[in-house]
Formats: sequence, structure tokens, C-alpha cells
Amino acid sequence: MKYDVVIIGSGLGGLECAYILSRAGKRVLLLERGAQAGGCIQSYRRDGMSFDTGFHYVGGLAEGQSLYAAFKYLGLLNLPWQRLDEGFDRVMIGARNFVFSQGYDVFAETLAMDFPAERSALKSYTDMLMYSDKQQLAALNPQADESSFPADLYERSAYHYLKETFHDPLLVNVVSGTSLKMELREESLPLFTFAHGNSSFIESSWRLKGDGSQIVDSLLNGIRKHGGEVICRAEVQELVEKDGKLVAAICANRETYEADLFISDVHPAVTCRWVKQSDKMKKVYRNRIARLENTFGMCTVSLLLKPQQLSYFNWNQYVYKQPDVWTFYKENHPVSGVMISCRVPEDGSQYARQIDLLTPMAWSDCEAWSDTAVGRRGDAYKQMKERMADECILLAEQAFPGLRDMVDKRYVSTPLTYRDYTLTPEGSAYGLRKDYRNAMLTMLSPRTPIPNLLLTGQNLMLHGVHGVTMTSLFTCAEILGREWIWSNIIEK
Repeated sequence: MKYDVVIIGSGLGGLECAYILSRAGKRVLLLERGAQAGGCIQSYRRDGMSFDTGFHYVGGLAEGQSLYAAFKYLGLLNLPWQRLDEGFDRVMIGARNFVFSQGYDVFAETLAMDFPAERSALKSYTDMLMYSDKQQLAALNPQADESSFPADLYERSAYHYLKETFHDPLLVNVVSGTSLKMELREESLPLFTFAHGNSSFIESSWRLKGDGSQIVDSLLNGIRKHGGEVICRAEVQELVEKDGKLVAAICANRETYEADLFISDVHPAVTCRWVKQSDKMKKVYRNRIARLENTFGMCTVSLLLKPQQLSYFNWNQYVYKQPDVWTFYKENHPVSGVMISCRVPEDGSQYARQIDLLTPMAWSDCEAWSDTAVGRRGDAYKQMKERMADECILLAEQAFPGLRDMVDKRYVSTPLTYRDYTLTPEGSAYGLRKDYRNAMLTMLSPRTPIPNLLLTGQNLMLHGVHGVTMTSLFTCAEILGREWIWSNIIEK
């Protein structure tokens, strides 16, 4: 059977593209090399409990907000979402805890209570965030032209903007304090990436009651309902080109799948390697992709707590060891900051059983303690993981005293775990690194030199659940047209 579209990789981007295209009437096949779909939003089980791989919370789901229309179309609004407290994020720097509130005006006014001299600057800051949010959707408008794309945000330094906008260095660090959701590099981070990583959460913030696999299952059910097929344990090894276009995907078991169009939700560097001796996939494009750097990975410490030890908290807590939250990216020393996320109690009680501690971790740290080429993990690597876990818990205890004694069991993963689990080069948490100094080079388009090969996922313009969803719309617009996306998803 020949398909209209073969999609390779069942991360969120691949799942969403498969859902949209199958619902639009395309014959869709989704290929996944692993035993289960989901990429970094899938879940795993330990001791009878499910733990999330990468999903923790999402923004912009209320009616009229930036993610509402897309999630409504995808059927994801039907999941058991729980809105976080008005103070959805809290940032502890030193002995002070600063609150991020939902709603742009409330957000600015809440921080202005701590920084009254910066009230006007905070208003300018939230105006910039709202502008960034609107531009993401505006670029899908069929009437949009190049002026609709926020080049002024792509090509501007996030760090320089913050330093120029706020006079108080502490406030610069506070507004950067929830940005473990991205890579805070002074020398490269574009303002657009920084704004995208913060704006939708200020609109509104939500957790799932239960694990992130509910998103995966919902999308898989929708794909199949609309006639799409999903095959797991189907590891693509080659994309066959003929007369300048792809004609088939060949898997490790030698099964061959033909299609008119192909979409890769896999890292672009891996995708390029699948296309052998291509005239269209010219050397200049391959070299460009090969030179791009990846963002850092994450060390995640998943804690199973003893019963009735810690009350559930309906917000996310960030704690920093140093006043400068950009320290990790300057000095690359471990556990200078940690995000603490609490799972909604599934038994309906007031007590938490699961919390995750996340801290940035460089690939070089994995290389120092293991043979990353073959994924070998010796005693030194295991000891390093335990030290990382101890440091994360110690830092988290600044916000939750006595946390160590509340822990029943803990499970630690690193970028090496992530690489082997999701096939993400260097265990990158947020895909390819964006650089305002080379915006057009590092902000990839869904299009490739091969006209019927498209890309999707967080390696393109945007990352995270919100960003990947937006990117999926752009990828599908290359097939269905912007007018179709606008009228059937955005405006409907």
C-alpha cells in the first residue's frame, strides 16, 4: 500500500502531524522505532507508579488563549487538566521567594510589589511577551507576509534585552528564574526563544491529573479513528530517493513503506544520514545541519515519597544556589538551580506521592563519567548520579525542609538516559541551540532541499509542548496550506 504521508518518529510533533493530516483525510502511516509511542512525553512505571519522562506543565489552555484552538482540534482539552494556583511559579533566590502570577497584568503588578521602581519596565516586558505570543499565530494567517515574522525578536539577545529593560540586577534574575525550560546562554539565546518559553505560562498554567501518556494515548486513538496507522518497533534506516524525491522508507527489518510525502520528527542530523547519496540533500545543507549545536540535557530526580509526608502544592518551585541564575551556563558547574514539580495526587488525597527535581546537565558531564559512545555505565557513572540526586535534594530542601527524610525511593536519569530512550543526540532537552547572532541559520524551516521531505518537532523554531504544537501546525500548513490550518483549526 502506498500512503499519502509517512511520518517518522512519534514524539509530540509526529503524533500531532499524524492526527491533523489523518483527520484532514490523508492516508497516514506513523513509524516509531521504540516499543511505545510518545518520545519525551511518554511515561514509565516503577514500583507500580507511573513517572513522566519530560512533561510537567503547559500554558495557554484557557479559551481564547494561544494553545486553546490547537488543543481543542487535537481533542486534548478533554483530558483531566488542573489549573495551577494563581501564583503558578515561585522563584527562590537566597532567602526570598518571588511569585509569578497568571495573567499579564497580575504578573506585572505582583512583581512590582517587590520591585516598585520597575513597574513601568515590567509593563514593557509583559507587552513584549504578549507581542511574541500573538506573532506565533499571526505567522499562520494566510494573509501574513514576511513583516508578520518577529525578526526583531529572533535577532535580539534575550540577556541584553533584560539588562536594558530592568535596572535592578535581581529582577533580571527573577524573571529568568523559571527558564530551566530553556538554555540561558548570554552569548546566544534569542529574545524570541526566551519570550516563547515564558509567555504562554503567564496566560494560564496547567497540570494533568495523571501522567503525560494520556496525551500520547489520546492522539494515538484519534489517529486510528481517522484511518491512520501506527507501527512501533519500526526503526527507519534509509530514505530512498528517486528523481529528486523520496519514494520509500526502509526499516531495519527490511520492510519498505512508500508514500508521496515524508515527515521526520527525528533530529535533522539523523534524518540527513538516512538519505544516501542524494543530489537534492546537497553537501552544503548536510554540513549546515552537522555544524549546529544541541542544547543541554537534564538530570531528573524522580522521588517517590512516603505516605502523608508532604502536602500537595499546586505550583512549581524553582530554587537557585547563586544569585545569578545564569551561572550554570557561564561556569558549567552542576546543580546551581533546580525545578521542583509535584504530581497531582491520583488518590484524591491532600498529600503528594511523587515529585520531580530537574536541573540542567551538560553532555560533557556524562562523557566524564561513562563511555557515551556505547552507552556504557560503570560504577563511577552510578555514583555520579547519586551525587547529583543528593545535591538536587539538598537544594530543594531550601523550599521544602526535611525533604530527604520524606523520600521512600528515587530514580535518577541523565542526558545519557535521555539519548538512549529517545534517540536524541547528546540527550538534548530542547533540540538544536538557537542563536540570535545567526537566527536564519539556527531557526530551521519545515522544508528541506528534498521537496517532499518535511521536518517537525522541537529542533525547528520552537520547543516544549506549546512550541512543538505550533511547529506541527507550520509543518502541516506546508501540505494543507495556511488557509486550511487557519480556517479549520485557529479560527474554528
